[in-house]
Amino acid sequence: MDSTNGSIHPDFLLLGLSSRPAQEHLLFSLFLCMYLLNLLGNLLILLVTRSDPRLRGSPMYFFLSHLSLVDVCFASTTMPKMLANLRARRQGIPYTGCLVQMYLFVAFAITENFLLGVMALDRYLAICRPLRYAVLMSPLRRQALVGSSWLLAHLHALLHTLLMSRLSFCGRTRLPHFFCDFQPLLALACSRKRLNELLSLLEGGVLVIGPFLLIVLSYARILWAVLRVPERRGKAFQTCGAHLAVVGLFYGTAISVYFRPLASYSGDRDKLATVMYTMVTPTLNPFIYTLRNQDIKAALRQGLDRLRGAWWGWAQER
Repeated sequence: MDSTNGSIHPDFLLLGLSSRPAQEHLLFSLFLCMYLLNLLGNLLILLVTRSDPRLRGSPMYFFLSHLSLVDVCFASTTMPKMLANLRARRQGIPYTGCLVQMYLFVAFAITENFLLGVMALDRYLAICRPLRYAVLMSPLRRQALVGSSWLLAHLHALLHTLLMSRLSFCGRTRLPHFFCDFQPLLALACSRKRLNELLSLLEGGVLVIGPFLLIVLSYARILWAVLRVPERRGKAFQTCGAHLAVVGLFYGTAISVYFRPLASYSGDRDKLATVMYTMVTPTLNPFIYTLRNQDIKAALRQGLDRLRGAWWGWAQER
């Protein structure tokens, strides 16, 4: 704790998901499995989409590879610390470490939000503007879309972190969460936080609701297009179904937590919703995108065949 004024910059105590020690072993095993599945699934998609020449040249898989990278970073921001706290039963986090964790969490959450919007726009152009799709989604343009998503998200996170660093906490150190999230930190602060609340609702709302509206409008146009041409329905639903499932999981829980007055914040209820979009959604994304995706399955089979051939050749030489 700060030696000059312990109430301004305290070390925080993360209360975690449960106050019952008997549940900690179960929670540790459950979330460790989820984290390992997250790493395995998303890194595998990242490897396949970047190593297969046919997938590497497709805008859809270019965006998917960045979404997988964000999901790995997103989960790695919160889950290792939570697992360490469950295992060691030491739940403290320094003030600076707390702000860094909040910054990274907000940055990766907003990046995922932007990428989901860009992927919806990509599906709209592929289905409704097929003749101009290659021009509209040129390599330079898709790199600009992804680059601006990363940049705007980090600028947004930096602004919120700087404003949070101006607040004092009056000796309040017990954070009713399993990581340093923006909403519970703001609820814990004792100084004037009107600016933080307004910025969260206005600027944050634009950055989150904007891509969400883009997704809604894109799929409304896609639905209108496929209803007019029935033979395109199967292909359209196959390529869009996975993305819609991810969108529903991500926005359904995130909006319920962050877009309401701070006074209505509820620790236990909101922790459960946060688990859904910080842990469950990034873990399910690889499976949602690969279960019915023939391109990914074919690339995986080819990769396994190459590994099997390389291993067999090595074994023959031995």
